[in-house]
Amino acid sequence: MAGDTRFTGSDRYVAGEDLLIAVNAAAALERPLLVKGEPGSGKTELARQVAESFGARFIEWHIKSTTKAQQGLYEYDAVARLRDGQLGDERVHDVSNYIRKGKLWEAFETQERAVLLIDEIDKADIEFPNDLLLELDRMEFHVYETGETIRAQRRPMVIITSNNEKELPDAFLRRCFFHFIRFPDFDTMRKIVASHHPTAQEDLVRAALARFFEIRETPGLKKPPSTSELLDWIKLLMSDDLDPAVLATKDARQAIPPLHGALLKTEQDVALFERVAFLSRRDQK
Repeated sequence: MAGDTRFTGSDRYVAGEDLLIAVNAAAALERPLLVKGEPGSGKTELARQVAESFGARFIEWHIKSTTKAQQGLYEYDAVARLRDGQLGDERVHDVSNYIRKGKLWEAFETQERAVLLIDEIDKADIEFPNDLLLELDRMEFHVYETGETIRAQRRPMVIITSNNEKELPDAFLRRCFFHFIRFPDFDTMRKIVASHHPTAQEDLVRAALARFFEIRETPGLKKPPSTSELLDWIKLLMSDDLDPAVLATKDARQAIPPLHGALLKTEQDVALFERVAFLSRRDQK
C-alpha cells in the first residue's frame, strides 16, 4: 500500500502526530503495524479508520485463546468429506469443497486494497505469532490438500493489536513497526469527546473529564476507566441531563460518581469509593 495515500486521522478518530507517523511509516515499509495500549484506547477503531481513509476493504480477524494460526490461512474439514464419501456425495471428489478460507486467504485474494486487522493477538498461545511469521513476511502460503500456493494479489496493510497481556516473541517483533498508544491528556481527551458527542455541553464535558481523571488517578484502583468507558459515561450523563455541578463537587461524601457502573467495572473499585464516602460521612458527624 506504499505510496497510495497517507493517513491523517478523521473527524471521528483523533490521532496524535506520533500515531499518524507510525501508521504511515508501516504503510511505507509494508510491515505489519503492531499497536499496543490498554483496553479501550481505540486500537481496533484505528484499523477501521485507516481502512476508511485508504478507501480499502476492512477485514477483521478477532483472536481468542483457542485460535490457531492455521485458521487464519484455511481449515480442511476432513470429517465432512468422510461423511459425504460414506453417503456417496459427488462433492467428495473435489477436495476444494472442504477447504474453508481464513482471513489471511481472504485478504490475499482480494483484488482491491485491504486492511487486515489481527485483533488482540496476545490472547492466543505464545506460539501463535511465530506460526504466522513466514506468511506475513512473504505474503503467501501453501495449501497442501490442493497443492496450490496462495499469494497476495495486492499486499494488504496488516494492523495487529495487543493489550499487553503477554510478551510477544522477538522474531515476530522484528518484523513489525511498533507503536504504543499513550493514554490521552486532558486536551486530547476533550477533542475525542467532541468528535463522538459534538452536542455535549462544554460545562458538562469539562466537569466529567475532571472527575474522570481524578478517578483514574485514585490510588489502589484495580481497573482505571478507559476512553471508551468515558464516552459511554458522558452519553449517559447527557441522556440524564445531569447538572455539571453534581460532578464538580469536592464533597468526599459524593466520592462515587453518578452512573458509576459505566466507569467502575469491578466490585473492588466500587468498594474503594464506597469506603471513601463512608469515612467522609463518619468524620463529619
